[in-house]
Amino acid sequence: MSLDTTPEDLEHPVDNAPVRTLVHKGTTIEGYSRAAVQTYWRVPEMKLGFDLGAQPWSFMSTPNWFVSHTHLDHLAALPVYVARRRMMKMEPPTIYLPAEAVEPVGMLLRAWQRLDRGRMNVNLIGVEAGQEIELSRELVVKAFATKHTITSLGFLVWERRKKLKPQYHELSGEQIRDLRLAGEEVSAEIRIPKVAYMGDTTPAGLDALPEIYKAEILIMEMTFVAPGERPERIHKYGHTHLDDFLARADRFENEVIIASHFSTRLHSEAIQRIVERKLPESLKGRLKIWL
Repeated sequence: MSLDTTPEDLEHPVDNAPVRTLVHKGTTIEGYSRAAVQTYWRVPEMKLGFDLGAQPWSFMSTPNWFVSHTHLDHLAALPVYVARRRMMKMEPPTIYLPAEAVEPVGMLLRAWQRLDRGRMNVNLIGVEAGQEIELSRELVVKAFATKHTITSLGFLVWERRKKLKPQYHELSGEQIRDLRLAGEEVSAEIRIPKVAYMGDTTPAGLDALPEIYKAEILIMEMTFVAPGERPERIHKYGHTHLDDFLARADRFENEVIIASHFSTRLHSEAIQRIVERKLPESLKGRLKIWL
């Protein structure tokens, strides 16, 4: 990637792809998704992102990415992202993706390396449904199975905290310290579901893990919203309709739900109008329509 660019250029924003932003309780969600066009998300405080259908210049500094599946609108920017990191003399990124995709994606990057004449330095790590990845002492990412036309995964980001066990609540700080020094485990781990990301999936993906409905922030697809569309056809191609979402309305405990990946068959204004008209009061204010 022979461009006349220096590390200092990172200080200057480049608007090369649309990005919407939401901040909730100190957690920032940035990204954009439209079906068959491009999908990309990141949580800068957590140093992670989801999918690489495009690569906004500002996302380059994020080192860890979780890829839901290998359709082009979710992965096409991977070579660009890897090449830009190398060009900027950054550490190779780590890409977590469905295990069966590691070999063909590696072949793709090797082909681009020959074409680009620049090394594609990257850590590709295969992930299976049910697997947990420890990103740090505070963050664990759990992969779960979703249902699309190819192998696909969703991801749930847990925040881990240590909490004093109830039996020690009445002890003084010195007593607790002495117990710790004696090798006693006085704290228990608690987990808070922070961010759930669905990728592309039928409603089966939503029902794959109960904690999805409890995550503080849920990012989900809502590809189709128009009335009269056949559910069996939508589900056959691995997607979710607004009606599937509404059928589960009383299950969503999420504080924020970002609906995205809308079909390009409808104009943005029509999508907004249909969703807002059908949305129950219990979800108004929590559901964000990203177009």
